[in-house]
Amino acid sequence: MPNRPLQLLLRLLTTALVPTWLVAVVGASAVPAAMAATAPKTASAVSPLVDAAWLQQHLEKVLLLDASMTHQHQAGHIAGAVSADMYRYGPDEPSQQAMAQRMRSWGISPGIKIVVYDQGGDWMAARLFHDLYVHGVSAQDLAVLDGGLAAWKASGGSISGAASAAATGTPKPPAGTWQGGQYRAEERVLLPEFLAASGDLQRHVLLDALTPSYYYGQQKFFSRAGHVPGAVLLPSEDFFGPDQRFKSADEIKRLLRYHGIRNEQDVLVHCGGGGAAAVPWFALRFLVGHPKARLYLGSQREWLRDDRGLPFWTYSAPQMLRDAEWLSGWNAPMLRMFGASKLNVVDVRSAEPFARGHVPFAVHLPAAALRSQIGQPHALAAMLGAAGVNPAHEVVLVSEQGLTPDAAIAYLAFEQLGHGQVSLLLDTVDDWALRGYELTREPARVGAPRSMGDTAVPPVVSHVPASAVTSRSLLVTEASRASGEFGRVFVATGRKPPQLPPVGRVVYLPYPDLLAAGGRPKPAAELWALIEKVGIPRHAELVFVADDVAEAAVGYFVFKLMGWPDLKVWSAK
Repeated sequence: MPNRPLQLLLRLLTTALVPTWLVAVVGASAVPAAMAATAPKTASAVSPLVDAAWLQQHLEKVLLLDASMTHQHQAGHIAGAVSADMYRYGPDEPSQQAMAQRMRSWGISPGIKIVVYDQGGDWMAARLFHDLYVHGVSAQDLAVLDGGLAAWKASGGSISGAASAAATGTPKPPAGTWQGGQYRAEERVLLPEFLAASGDLQRHVLLDALTPSYYYGQQKFFSRAGHVPGAVLLPSEDFFGPDQRFKSADEIKRLLRYHGIRNEQDVLVHCGGGGAAAVPWFALRFLVGHPKARLYLGSQREWLRDDRGLPFWTYSAPQMLRDAEWLSGWNAPMLRMFGASKLNVVDVRSAEPFARGHVPFAVHLPAAALRSQIGQPHALAAMLGAAGVNPAHEVVLVSEQGLTPDAAIAYLAFEQLGHGQVSLLLDTVDDWALRGYELTREPARVGAPRSMGDTAVPPVVSHVPASAVTSRSLLVTEASRASGEFGRVFVATGRKPPQLPPVGRVVYLPYPDLLAAGGRPKPAAELWALIEKVGIPRHAELVFVADDVAEAAVGYFVFKLMGWPDLKVWSAK
């Protein structure tokens, strides 16, 4: 049977109006080798990035697709580029037949070498690359122009715009012959899998590619502001350098390490509607060779439209904050009797207010006693074990009024031991009583149960494994020794600037500025606005410092609530 695509191509080559870039495709089989010779390499594969210099040499041998919006393309584009504006087609996934028709309209035929670009530092080229790859185009036939149109202009490349098109009549490329390829469904994530993954964050990463203003609720696309519970904030803009080109593979790997993203984890990338998410998908899959990065096209648009009313957060870790209603429900005597409560209620107030009345089953560990053991993890573990604090259960701290320095130093003590879940009761003991919940003056009894239904708190022989006690260090005593991927920044959160030796960069952010009335942390959107205003970087080892270590611990708590992964506290000991 005759090769009809080849016959068609040969006929096209005899047509005077055919642009030279298509004529050159006949001899373009060497393009992958050229790409391999000039593009940076990753640990697992050749990167599909090409730079402006490479494109200058091979412009007539590739099909160039401009993924920018139509008005941007019309304002100026690389000569011969075909407009492939994704905005024209809407956010929904087309059928394979509809996508094949779309690809033919762009001039795509089997074996054609394709370079896609956008304005530079944007997501559109990565998303177009993704869609072409998912719909069967080989990675060997696809590349992204690194830095996009901005890099092309900076290299001195010529631009065609509305004026030149009107004068010369730039012809459209002839329709391609693409009929469809192997659909790579494995590159996509659907809502049921994404929802299941949100409950297994040891094996999965829900990577949010939107900016912090969306993540923390300053802005919103849809009905609610915030992010999917458990999502890791890593915006698409973080993958580009100041020149709008992709960061190197080593720089991207540093970002992943900083956020604790491991190669064995499934990384499910999402955003508002599946656009920005294509940038980290492309970077992880093709620049650093992460084997398990996939894109959730439905993203927040689908999550928030779900009739189940799926949860949406603004803090990164809102489970650090509890209220009286929550604690009353889970601290009920019946749940205690049957061992279903799984709670340690730890009252850190001084002896006198504790004796006047406290939450039932609360053990009394004054903040002063916990403070005295900071920096002495073995002694601290022994104290908690004797008090019956079970490391397998959540600790709920009860203070005078929400997030006080006393509550923060207690939180730091538990963090030092690597305790799995520690939260803070935002309501005061008086609030507890005003809501009609029971208070008691009887101290919780620590010991073996005496009879059926005895709710005594059993002592714990070993509060935490010795390895956890010795391996977790949150205290910094040497100002010059940074341990983070992106350097160290000191954040002074005391009521007044502390007396410090020369330590490098210090940002002053007194802890009262972080709190609203009643000792409650300010809303996430307000906190992010404040953090951004004072210039605290999102990628750095943050060390909180104050003349009183408890005031430094308040800053530690708030930034933990906001999701910073690398936090320490300065200690003069």
